[in-house]
Amino acid sequence: MAHFERIRDVISGPFSSEIITQRTTAGWQLVSMEWRRELPDSESPTKGAFSEDIPYGLRISDDCQRLEIDPAENRTLMLMMELLVQAVFNMTPRLIEVGPRLFSTEEWQSLRQKFSSFKEPAAAPASS
Repeated sequence: MAHFERIRDVISGPFSSEIITQRTTAGWQLVSMEWRRELPDSESPTKGAFSEDIPYGLRISDDCQRLEIDPAENRTLMLMMELLVQAVFNMTPRLIEVGPRLFSTEEWQSLRQKFSSFKEPAAAPASS
């Protein structure tokens, strides 16, 4: 199985073919070129142009055709989820302790009515 290394050159001045010559001499293959420009307020992005932020935890795949999981950002999301679960788990005993008092308040009754007003999905008919 072949393994590839990727680098990205950021060009801040006028383009020169010298960088392409240097890279190809060193064994690199040109995979893609990326262009960008600032759009005037009167113009919207062309069809197919990517104009949305990429969701955290994802990245554009090497073939630029789809989004894929970004391992580093995904680890961060997993850590955040773990910390959230731990916080909820640690607070559960306190919620059990104060629950009976909270359930008897007018505020809870009001919230309960609000929650019950949300429509639940209709149950599927029983099969015979």
